[in-house]
Amino acid sequence: MRSVARRPWGEGSRRVRSRVRGKHMTAHDSNSPALDPAATTVTVLGTGIMGSAIARRLGGAGFEVTAWNRTTDRARPLEADGIRVEPDLARAVEAADVVLTMLFDADAVLEVAQGWLSHAAPDTVWVQSGTIGIEGTARAYPLAEQHGVRFVDAPVLGTKGPAEQGRLTVLAAGPDVVLSALSPVFAAYGAKTVHAGEQPGAATALKLTCNTWLACLTAGVAQSLKIAEVLGLDPNLFLEAIGGSTSDTPYAQAKGREVLAGDYAPQFATEGLLKDLRLTHSAVAGQLNEVLLTTLSGLFDETDQLGRGHEDVASVAYAFAPSLSR
Repeated sequence: MRSVARRPWGEGSRRVRSRVRGKHMTAHDSNSPALDPAATTVTVLGTGIMGSAIARRLGGAGFEVTAWNRTTDRARPLEADGIRVEPDLARAVEAADVVLTMLFDADAVLEVAQGWLSHAAPDTVWVQSGTIGIEGTARAYPLAEQHGVRFVDAPVLGTKGPAEQGRLTVLAAGPDVVLSALSPVFAAYGAKTVHAGEQPGAATALKLTCNTWLACLTAGVAQSLKIAEVLGLDPNLFLEAIGGSTSDTPYAQAKGREVLAGDYAPQFATEGLLKDLRLTHSAVAGQLNEVLLTTLSGLFDETDQLGRGHEDVASVAYAFAPSLSR
């Protein structure tokens, strides 16, 4: 593994460039130095659907990538893509410039963090990309500070396909100089980056907002298809009718086709969206009318109770009419 000099992320961009010019950063513009993939090591912790896709995209962009997963065998397929799989958590992060976590929930992220933070260099940047909620982020950020690690709140929007194609939307919150330096990292797996602010938690709040909208769309499409069936119509007519109109979306068409085909291979698992809805409910409790949010949570919870938690969110169709769902 290459030996690299460390970079003072929190200092002014002029000093950052002067100390590492030509080795670790390339001039993104006069005020925003960017990491050089050829001289940057990224460790990805968590190699599920999203973590594996992100690791492959980073490797393809020229970063040196190390991957770790609690079940090592699940990470082994990444070796075929030239990614180093490290079973030992401490060794996985000890030479990393950037550590990206893509784990299921706050408990998993914080448990794993306790195992790696003390082994990371003080100026390592932690890109926290799993959806762990406002409270989870508030617990993770101080933990990073205690170990001298820079923390970036950076969940993503998108599912398996966009992740594999590098078309995710990165929602990022953190110091401007760090976000500027990370731009090549985000560009490896994201089509765009939305800067939510400097305060950790802002990007997570935006992710919860967006995933609530996604839940509305998914449940709405599934319900409309089932209404069409109950009324004796070919449900394909619903997708045809809204096609190309102002009420149409590519997402509605994609999820609608999945429901009609009974194809629930997970792009975004039901249990994941249910977790996010619960995090949203907790974050906004008592601050607005929660009727719709409660209904959405109930529908996806019922889907999970039907044994569909590991299937795609489109399987919420079962919550409307189990006997009609394929």
